Amino acid sequence: MRATVKDVARRAGVSPKTVSNVMNGIVPVSGPTRLRVEQAMAELDYVPNLSARGLRNGRSGVIGLALPDLATPFSAEIAQSIVEVAHEQGFSVQIEETGSDPHREHELMTRARANLIDGLILNPVVLKESAVQVGVALPPVVLLGEVTQRLADRVFVDSFAAARDMTLALARPGRRRIAVLGVNRGRQSATAIQRADGYKAALQMLGIAQDESLLISCDSWTPASAAVSLAEYLDANPLPEALFCFTDSMAIGALNTLWKRGVHVPDDIAVAGFDDVIDGRFAVPSLTTVSFDKRAIATEAMRLLTERMSDRAHGQRLVEIEYTIVERDSSRA
Repeated sequence: MRATVKDVARRAGVSPKTVSNVMNGIVPVSGPTRLRVEQAMAELDYVPNLSARGLRNGRSGVIGLALPDLATPFSAEIAQSIVEVAHEQGFSVQIEETGSDPHREHELMTRARANLIDGLILNPVVLKESAVQVGVALPPVVLLGEVTQRLADRVFVDSFAAARDMTLALARPGRRRIAVLGVNRGRQSATAIQRADGYKAALQMLGIAQDESLLISCDSWTPASAAVSLAEYLDANPLPEALFCFTDSMAIGALNTLWKRGVHVPDDIAVAGFDDVIDGRFAVPSLTTVSFDKRAIATEAMRLLTERMSDRAHGQRLVEIEYTIVERDSSRA
């Protein structure tokens, strides 16, 4: 016969509630107790009845994660961290790509309201297009990133301050003509706005007049798009002294364009990115970047989400993740 929670509890010498706590991963259990329970589960070949458990507690055991572009290294690293943390807490993760399309966000919110998933971690792009709006019945949801609102919990890095500090770091050896790559000319993402504003604030602090010709548009934040955008820019403009790319992926594309043109980094131009993805550490030269703990983002997002599942009445909570400026070979003076 199929083993039950009571069988596992009896074998491990604990209560059925303790067995449940070990499986759910939400209530802390001591190491020795967890080990006894896990050994009993293995000995009895116990398999949790997830459907029955969901009927009892009204949960599916599944959360949704929605990111704008799953093809980027940043999205891959964030998704990996969230999946790891969620699994440690007994949740499965359904990963979706929104493609920056608000209709997909609305579909996922509907799925969460219908209890097909227990909650949603969402990375919206544009505030006015986000599914999180006044008058919308919100399921348990946590937002990642720069979209600022007063309705849902949010985990974020201060992109304005980080972009300001990166620009100041690039200027420190005496560089004055600092360009940015990633400005959106049309549909403005919250990320692009905040990072551009941080860059402009740094120029003001340095007493450098803003030069519109140093704002390089790149609507698709991919290495290929960045490589093309920078090549077109350099065809019509002189080489800046430094280039701050709004993501590491764009910076890697920019390095490729500069290499093809025989431009030496950092001797001829300094280059920096944002996100500290693993690929940037192995670029040639290694990439200066804004770094932050992606595991911390995942941990805080899951904490806020599980607490919101239990209590939907408390007010909005904001968690800011610290960042550092990591200087590597691409910008060393």
